[in-house]
Amino acid sequence: MDLCNINEIKALLARHGFRFSKSMGQNFLIESWVPQDIAESSGAKEGYGVLEIGPGIGPLTKELAMRADRVVSVELDQSLLPILKETMEPYPNSEIVSGDILKVDIPALVQEKFQGLTPIVCANLPYNITSPVLTALIESGCFHAITVMIQREVAQRICALPGTSEYGAFSVYCQYHTAPEILFDVPPECFLPAPKVTSSVLRMVPKEKPVEVDDEAHFFRVVRAAFAQRRKTLLNSLMTSFGGEFTKEELANAIADCDFQPNIRGERLSIQDFAMLSKRLRK
Repeated sequence: MDLCNINEIKALLARHGFRFSKSMGQNFLIESWVPQDIAESSGAKEGYGVLEIGPGIGPLTKELAMRADRVVSVELDQSLLPILKETMEPYPNSEIVSGDILKVDIPALVQEKFQGLTPIVCANLPYNITSPVLTALIESGCFHAITVMIQREVAQRICALPGTSEYGAFSVYCQYHTAPEILFDVPPECFLPAPKVTSSVLRMVPKEKPVEVDDEAHFFRVVRAAFAQRRKTLLNSLMTSFGGEFTKEELANAIADCDFQPNIRGERLSIQDFAMLSKRLRK
């Protein structure tokens, strides 16, 4: 079965009485080059175990199963389970797990399913859960690499540089923990139904040594404060979050001690700048 052939997809879905769920952000691929290129970009190969999220009817699952030793796909939509049972029957090294990835104990799942294998992630993520899923995957600390297809706007935000309009707290978070790279774009016409936006395939490789900070929780508190009100200066943004702990003069002195301009905005600071400011505020 060609899982990217639009006629075969429609026949498959009709046979199982499947209806698309808008709330789950379901868009199925109808161009075979897309899952092939995503799977190839993921680095899936012998000796690897792949965690997939939201397999749909399985076009990417199939490509991953042809490359890796094991593929475990977590699917929330119960109505897709009988479809996946049919489409994945030729691939005994693939397993479908029914569940919500945001409620799954990811480290426990990886330990159970991928013993002796190098674990990676490869998925076509639903747009509406992109940020929390990426956060959960990164914080699990389990994966050699994370390759996902997401909304292009979000991918650009993750990879954004300081001083750009896309740069924000999530950019800092992702770049602190990983080295993100946009690999290629996927236009809307590659999906059924077609979304209103372009997608991008993003690869994130965890850093062996994140930027050195003396208190990670405090570091990210400073980052969130700096971006909480983007139109305000860094000083005024920090006052909103830290005003109960510091006077405005003390915060201004901390900014000056880091050699930042008095009227600088948070979006101008690099990860190293935030680390320096966090350390200065803790003192």
